Amino acid sequence: MHKNFKTLLLVLIDTLIVIGSVFLAWLIIKGSTPEPNIYFVVTAVSILLAYLLFAFLFNLFNRLWIYASVKELLSIVYAVTLAVFVGTVLTYLVLTLMKETNNIIFGAVIIIWLCLIVFIGATRIFFRVFKKNNENTEEFERVLIFGAGRGGTTLARQMENVPSMKMKPVVFLDDDVNKYKQVINGVKVMGSRNDLRASIDKYNIDKVILAIPSLTQYKLKELYDICIESGVKVQIMPNIDDVLTGKKEVAHLKNIDLEDLLGRDPVKLDSDGIRDEINNKTILITGAGGSIGSEIVRQASSFGPKRVLLVGHGENSIYNITMEMKNRFKDGHINFVPVIADIQDRDRMFKIVEKYRPDIVFHAAAHKHVPLMEANPKEAIKNNIFGTKNIAEASDAFGVKTFVMVSTDKAVNPPNIMGATKRWAEMVVQNLDKRSETKFVAVRFGNVLGSRGSVIPLFKKQIENGGPVTVTHPDITRYFMTIPEASRLVIQAGVLADGGEVFVLDMGEPVKIVDLAKNVIELAGYSIEDIGIEFTGLRPGEKMYEELLNENEVSEDQVHEKIYVGRAVPKDYDALMADIDRLMSMSDDDVKALVIGEANKKF
Repeated sequence: MHKNFKTLLLVLIDTLIVIGSVFLAWLIIKGSTPEPNIYFVVTAVSILLAYLLFAFLFNLFNRLWIYASVKELLSIVYAVTLAVFVGTVLTYLVLTLMKETNNIIFGAVIIIWLCLIVFIGATRIFFRVFKKNNENTEEFERVLIFGAGRGGTTLARQMENVPSMKMKPVVFLDDDVNKYKQVINGVKVMGSRNDLRASIDKYNIDKVILAIPSLTQYKLKELYDICIESGVKVQIMPNIDDVLTGKKEVAHLKNIDLEDLLGRDPVKLDSDGIRDEINNKTILITGAGGSIGSEIVRQASSFGPKRVLLVGHGENSIYNITMEMKNRFKDGHINFVPVIADIQDRDRMFKIVEKYRPDIVFHAAAHKHVPLMEANPKEAIKNNIFGTKNIAEASDAFGVKTFVMVSTDKAVNPPNIMGATKRWAEMVVQNLDKRSETKFVAVRFGNVLGSRGSVIPLFKKQIENGGPVTVTHPDITRYFMTIPEASRLVIQAGVLADGGEVFVLDMGEPVKIVDLAKNVIELAGYSIEDIGIEFTGLRPGEKMYEELLNENEVSEDQVHEKIYVGRAVPKDYDALMADIDRLMSMSDDDVKALVIGEANKKF
């Protein structure tokens, strides 16, 4: 319906209602049909003019009445009340000026007020009912909302009020037994999570939306599995506090991803301690364009450093993270400095550290791909050992306060050159700590979800190509952590450092890669049968499972609920340096044997 025509129609309808209400009041009070006289005409015209004025002021003619709620009906009450009051006063004044009888019949005023509220309100409700009854409900998804709190209630109301969402709330489930059988926005609470499977079938549900922000990873996985087995879509509602503060729209529903299924409760950080270390300081991040490095940039920047040096050899990735940070911190109180440099360039590392004199260095640059490094062992040595040695010795030379090296669980009992070079890098920083005023520490953790080179992007690509998804062995396991969680804990470890530690992050329980593959397939909307899983055999240097500590490094020392201190003992400094000096002159086979052998020794 054209907007101007709709407005004109409402004005006409409301005009008839005002005149009819005055007529009805006269009929009730007088007990007979009113004859046209000056009192009737002045009363009707005065109240009509007053009503039209307040109706426009309260926007009664231009509201989207198909979305009408209590708020809109209250607007009618306010407009009518003011109109009747002003109209009555106007009637009295006009009749007085005309020297006519000006006795106000207050019973008639009350009747007019009630009639206007009832009849005008009824027309608006009719608009809503008429619109809803004429919607093509077959196009709407039938939705079960799990969670009948503020979030679920807000979501249900939004679905009713915004047809473009194409969703119809059918039933609530909630674990709070006190809400059972309650009706919220016309939708009944019909059980708890135990009733999810039965409710999906009973109410012919197309989609389940989880509206409880406090769901644990275990409970989320349980509900997700039921939905997938039942063949319905499942999404998560944004946090209600973000909705209420305007950060997110309630309609911005999020698909469940691996971070939701494998993630854990949020990490509790010593925010004050971190802020004391970082605020108004200069920090340097190597590998700043990578998955972990860029997230360290994001997390650390929230604590108010004075300057952030983004060091990396990939110009595109460094450009991207620099622009992201400058857009995020537009007030300019943080100076983001992109530095294109390779950690293998010793002179360049020394000049950068000398020029900017960082207070803290987060060293995240490394070669991490096991099969590629097996084929190119000296590249792993140059980057992971010599590169670490370069930036670490530069930090020592120019008085960096804290140096945090990002390590890996693959440094434990490594059968491959990548893990072995990371263990050598750990030993470099541990030895330097004994000789330096700088606090040198290393932080070990497992795989991070979604990082470049991880299995997840590979699985997604294989699914896009129609499958199959390839897994090396049905029983192979790995530890997983989200990129934000790992980065936060790396920053936290830097604050907790006394110097010389090898910190180990609590990675939770190991995950079977085949189960991970199944989750990725299902999240993409396919069945395992659609895509298929193929086992290809272990690759060179690949372990069946990873360890965070070897048997000699295990310690009960815990400096944070998610951070342990391992008793990792390095090789003697002079012997280590002597070995490093001869690495590049050795053959590939000899260098692999030496590096892997020394990395597995117990010193």
